[in-house]
Amino acid sequence: MILKFQKSSYSAQNQNCVEVAHIPADFQKSSYSGAGQNCVEVAGLSGGVAVRDSEHPDTGHFPFPASEWASFLSAALSE
Repeated sequence: MILKFQKSSYSAQNQNCVEVAHIPADFQKSSYSGAGQNCVEVAGLSGGVAVRDSEHPDTGHFPFPASEWASFLSAALSE
């Protein structure tokens, strides 16, 4: 997954700081979720997925590379 990171406008020139990247994504609830239930939402990204809590979508998300997501799905579906 290729992301474009940018330094904060509050950073002084030539200083190290935290950088952020915007991940544009359309999150969807799992088809296994019942109506009105809170669950994990998933969004496809180039090269992977992002996962977030549907009850608190503004608290962020976790990006996973495609290989890790495939391993997770394989393990989850084999149970």
